[in-house]
Amino acid sequence: MRFITIDSIDDERVAAYTNLTEMQLRNRLEPAKGLFIAESPKVIDRALAAGREPISLLVEEPWIDGMADTFAYVDEHWGADVPVYVASPEQLRQLTGYRLHRGALAAMRRWPLPSVADVCAGARRVAVMENIVDHTNVGALMRSAAALDVDAVLVTPSCGDPLYRRAARVSMGTVFQIPWTRIGMESKHAWPFDGLKELHGLGFTTVAMALTDDSISLDELVRRLNNAPAESDHIDKLALIFGTEGDGLSRHTIANADLTVKIPMSHGVDSLNVAASSAVAFYSTRIR
Repeated sequence: MRFITIDSIDDERVAAYTNLTEMQLRNRLEPAKGLFIAESPKVIDRALAAGREPISLLVEEPWIDGMADTFAYVDEHWGADVPVYVASPEQLRQLTGYRLHRGALAAMRRWPLPSVADVCAGARRVAVMENIVDHTNVGALMRSAAALDVDAVLVTPSCGDPLYRRAARVSMGTVFQIPWTRIGMESKHAWPFDGLKELHGLGFTTVAMALTDDSISLDELVRRLNNAPAESDHIDKLALIFGTEGDGLSRHTIANADLTVKIPMSHGVDSLNVAASSAVAFYSTRIR
């Protein structure tokens, strides 16, 4: 690797790392440049292990020695010309707008997302994130899906970017481990209408996680997953759909899904945060 000490945060060579706290700017620039930013050695290592190509790294000087294995891995797989820009903690604070406690960032190349059919091939349990915009929730759902053996995650057009820096960090890098892709990108009507049809065509029972008058309980869903395959209400392949933080799932999604399922609540609590509800649903419906 080429270690380059920067004298100023205005150095054009670290332009990819600027304005990281301006979410709107990052969302505009990253797709156009074909880059994403990975933050923290753990997230960077998991991205590298998944074959994601590094363009450069930006590392606080005190972290250099501790990342020797990471640098050696990059040298082995992508050659010795990948630059490591070395900055002081104060420079990185100026660059990002906050104290970067994890000491390292990497600019990495995005990759073409696979088709829904490819991601779902062989899957028995998938999750769909509909219009979830909080990057913390996106990352938390990805982490729970990976930890609880969900086979794949599908992301609707208006959902937050799983590769956004905060989402990838909250996921602890599992966004690079669990298969995922976008669903419903073909037209303005592709989600939920065409997307749900595609999932049905792939053999999935689509389940809207929502509180409606005809919702069945999560326990009833689990019973249908675990009863005998010969039973008329047996579910073999499951697609769990989770909605946005404020309004939940769209009425069209609820109307066109096969089932609507709720998690029973106590003490007058009407619902759980989507990060919590998805973890409960993933654990309860795990393949036994």
